[in-house]
This record gives sequence, structure tokens and C-alpha cells, in this order.
Amino acid sequence: MFTNFKRVLHFALTDLARNKGISIANIFILVVTISLFTMLFFMHGLSNEIIYQMQNKINITAYFKSDTSEQDILLAKEQILKQTNDIKSIQYVSKEDAADIFLEKYKNNDAFTDALAEVGDNPFLPSLNITTTGEPQQYEKVNIILQSEQFSDLIDQVDYPQKKNIIEKVFSITSTVNKFGIGLAVLFILISIMVVFNTIKLAIDSSKNEISTMRIVGASSWFVRAPFIIQGVIFGLISFIVCFFITMILIFFLSSKLQVTLAGFSLWHYLLSNIFVIILIQFGFGILLGGIASFVVVQKYLKV
Repeated sequence: MFTNFKRVLHFALTDLARNKGISIANIFILVVTISLFTMLFFMHGLSNEIIYQMQNKINITAYFKSDTSEQDILLAKEQILKQTNDIKSIQYVSKEDAADIFLEKYKNNDAFTDALAEVGDNPFLPSLNITTTGEPQQYEKVNIILQSEQFSDLIDQVDYPQKKNIIEKVFSITSTVNKFGIGLAVLFILISIMVVFNTIKLAIDSSKNEISTMRIVGASSWFVRAPFIIQGVIFGLISFIVCFFITMILIFFLSSKLQVTLAGFSLWHYLLSNIFVIILIQFGFGILLGGIASFVVVQKYLKV
């Protein structure tokens, strides 16, 4: 058993050394393929963060009548939370807070600040800003609750009708992004498998005479396959090591630049928090694709 393994390993390494150019080409193709899958993984994380931030900025606001007490508004808040589990957050904004937010937002616009000063009294209404956990239907459900008779004496207006189209468009965009990501991943998988199989086929084609000779002298199918499977695994292992270090270096340098445009999301921290998943993807994909491709391709030469 050990003797056969030594022979198989020797044949695999000898063939690798003899076909250096093809071996390097195989490794390069696998590195590119693994890098594409790694890129898809990071694109998935990035798109999820963008979607998360977009959805977090969506809310509907219930404006209460000016003379509604804070106690009544907080009691209404509790009643709303009891009637639905779809609410992610519900924030109370007093008249004073609303005025402060307005002044901070338009502090460099004299027209707005002068207009507010001329009004004299605080014109803002107390409100509840409500964000749901997901679909547009949840916002519609919350709107129905807010428009119900039990809140009619407290609530002046709800801005859901004005925001309905925006909410639906945002969720339509996020759904399209998710579907596009899945389609792109499937396309990359199919193209990558075809390219890797064809590249490994070139390496095995160069040894077809040796395969035929081994079959003629009575070598078993597994003895013939084993060297090429080992080669495929070696290709995958080297590709994984190269791709892993490239990933670490690129993400380290890209993280700070991306963080400037997408506040709150660190690509480097995303990598570290998913490091074992990334290793599993790169290592597993490299080893499995290299080994399986070699196993399948060599099959055609076993029929002697």
C-alpha cells in the first residue's frame, strides 16, 4: 500500500515538473476562479450592508396634535408595539427636539432659520418615527394601525401616503439586487467550472500516452487516476495559499478607502469576522475543483 502511494506520488510530482508551463497555467486559472468567488462573497456582504443602510433610512412618521401630552404619546407608542411585531424601532421626537433637528440641519441656510424666527412659537408637532423589519406591506399595516379610531383623537397626520412610492421603489431595488447577485454567482460558477476543466484537460492530454501504457500493462483505474487527482489537489492548495494572501493584502488597502464612502462598514472587519468562511470557500473550492476536475477528465483515457 505504502509502496503504491510512493509510486503514485512520484509520478504526480514528476509530471508536474515536466509540464511546468501547463501547471502554472492551471494554478493561475484556479487563482482567478477562487478570486472571483471570493469577490462574490465580499460583494454579497457589501450589497447587504448597502441594503441595510437604505432600509434603515426608510420610516414613516406619525405626527401628533400640538396639545398631545408626552405621556399620551408614549402610551400610544406602547399600544402600537403591542399590536404588531413588525416594528424594528419606534422613536419619540418632541416638539423641542424637532426644532433642534431642523435648526441643526439648516444652520447654514439663513432663509429657513429667519423664517423659523419670524414664526415665533414652535411650529413643529411631536411625532413617532417608525421603522419596520422588512417588506412594504409592513409599513402599510402600521399605517392602518395609526389611522385606526383608537388614535384618531391624538394623531394629526401620518406621512405614509407621501412615502409609499419611495418605500416600494427601495424594496424593489433591493429585491432586484439580490436576484442579480444570485444570477451572477450561478453564471460565474458555470464559467469557472468550464474553464478549470478545460485547463486541467490540457495538462492530462500531455500524459495520455502514459495513461494508455499503464492501462495496457494492467494498472488499475485508481492507480491511473491517483497521480492526476493529487496534481489537482496540489493545484488547488497552491491556488488557495496565493489567493488567500492576495485577498488579505487587497482588503487591507481597500478597506480604509471604502469606509470613507460607506460609513459604518469596514471591509477589513468583515473579512476578520468571516475569516473561517473565506478559508473554507477558498480552500474547499480550490481542492475540490482541482481534484474533481482531474478525476472526471482522466476518465476518458481509461477506456483502452
